[in-house]
Amino acid sequence: MDAFYASVEQLDHPAYRGKPVVVGADPKGGAGRGVVAACSYEARPFGIRSAMPISRAYRLCPTAIFVQPRMARYAEMSERIFGILRTYTDLMEPLSIDEAFLDVTASQRLFGPAAEIGRMMKARIRSELGLVASIGLAPNKFLAKVGSDLGKPDGFVVVTPGREREFLDPLPISRLWGVGPKTEARLHHMGFQTIGQIARTPVEALEETLGQAGRDLWDLANGRDDRPVEPEQEAKSIGAEHTFAEDTTDRELLRRTILELADRVGRRLRRDDFLAGGVTLKFRDDRFRTITRAVILDDPTDVGDDLFRAASALLAKVDWRGSRVRLLGVTATRLQPAGQSPAGQLSLFSRGPDTRRDLARTVDTIQQRFGREAITRASLLDPSPRRKGRGKKSEGRWK
Repeated sequence: MDAFYASVEQLDHPAYRGKPVVVGADPKGGAGRGVVAACSYEARPFGIRSAMPISRAYRLCPTAIFVQPRMARYAEMSERIFGILRTYTDLMEPLSIDEAFLDVTASQRLFGPAAEIGRMMKARIRSELGLVASIGLAPNKFLAKVGSDLGKPDGFVVVTPGREREFLDPLPISRLWGVGPKTEARLHHMGFQTIGQIARTPVEALEETLGQAGRDLWDLANGRDDRPVEPEQEAKSIGAEHTFAEDTTDRELLRRTILELADRVGRRLRRDDFLAGGVTLKFRDDRFRTITRAVILDDPTDVGDDLFRAASALLAKVDWRGSRVRLLGVTATRLQPAGQSPAGQLSLFSRGPDTRRDLARTVDTIQQRFGREAITRASLLDPSPRRKGRGKKSEGRWK
């Protein structure tokens, strides 16, 4: 996806379109601490890039629109994007929230040539979601990745079999996987500037200097990459975490954050048809001290309320007096297929239908159809001062 977080913000806020948008911490709060999570293409001519200190981004373009990340919204859009991709192939290997490898070799019998499949994907993402994707189509993963990066924004780059060297030769060595700043400097010292120069060098010479890494670079430089697309592996845990824009001691904010994280994890459990047999809480304070606490649940669950209560109880056991909270995370562990007991057998003593699960799945359906903001917990709405103390009473209510 192209500038994914920033593009979602421009989608949701029409006034942001065509303007430099920077997603990250508040540059005026917290002494400008934090980094740029993403920036729109309009921000890049000013020199703003991802992972840049937010304070520097503000100095480069103080008139940019700075917004704090909304990870729940980005995750929602990611799920919808991947849902579109899965209609064309089951062979999908997600790399991150906004990027994946796809193998459409077998899909061509049903949907037509690979290039046509790629164009259909781009068109559906644009028409159904209002977002722009860039695609690289090639015989292997490395070439496809390079192609997708070179084509941004709104790119569609095709590397045809037999023309791999023609495509790669003029590119800088920094495009090779595994070439970071230190390796790049070393290769420059050896006289290499382009990928083609590495491809034309005898592999034995590279191995003598760089060891196995030399052969790996030589293979990539010649367009060779035999790694298959590996679909998602069975999950061992499902989690979500949140880093606060400013360190906090606000217990109501912590409670609401844990509730939101628990709901996100519960939603993913239901989507993937798992139950959680345990919960882990991750805590990090302003001194970067990280603590984890875990509990085994009496009854496996995929309901956010259960995860919330377990995580809240774990937070109560963390002694953070004298410090401020920087990050919280909630993870569901000990996963098992929904409908089975921990031993993998149906329960002999069924408790009957769980109306809370029915409610949660109904909410999932509404949100999938109309968006996450169509229905939400009352206590997750922005609280006014007079409502701030009433959060616990609305814990299980929806609006």
